[in-house]
Amino acid sequence: MFEAREGGPVEDGESASEIFTRALAKFGHTGLRAGQSDVITDIFAGKPVIAVMPTGAGKSLCYQLPAVVLGERGGITLVVSPLIALMKDQVDTLNARGVPAVALTSRDGAEEQREILEGIRAGQYTLVYVAPERFRSPRFLETLHAISARIALIAIDEAHCISEWGHDFRPDYRRLGSLVQELGSPRLAAFTATATPEVRRDIAVQLGIEGAR
Repeated sequence: MFEAREGGPVEDGESASEIFTRALAKFGHTGLRAGQSDVITDIFAGKPVIAVMPTGAGKSLCYQLPAVVLGERGGITLVVSPLIALMKDQVDTLNARGVPAVALTSRDGAEEQREILEGIRAGQYTLVYVAPERFRSPRFLETLHAISARIALIAIDEAHCISEWGHDFRPDYRRLGSLVQELGSPRLAAFTATATPEVRRDIAVQLGIEGAR
């Protein structure tokens, strides 16, 4: 169930419940909320996911928990979000919990960006947060292709921004569909707090995951 690319279970025969319990402990949880378990199980199974979860439903845990497990085998999770402040908050919280994470943003100076890219190549981070505009950067794309075999999961937050039918369309999100293919089709999970059926269908089409749950 958990095998694919980088980041299967740490020990052969380890059950799903044992993996969940160990990873949950890093976040101070002993169980999952309704809806989280199905999403996380599908991610580990390699099934593409489009999750419509209201604010406060714990959607960040749905990709952070798999990221921790996948990271123990060298897998890297790429998180795409349009909100720099939210990215920074999540990165600070993850690092405080002992989960190596970084946000590469336009607020970082040239030298800091270079150091972050070097750290990504060196496998220093379990989660890497970027805004969709980052995919305009040739240096960043070069880095992604260099580590493509280690990218275990791409998590897309505010996924309604992919759709022209969404209320906050961001053209740079449109690059993600082709990028996922270029990177060898790692696990893919898209999250949004609100999406009409039309927007959800468009997200699936743009990402090339029409069969997503």
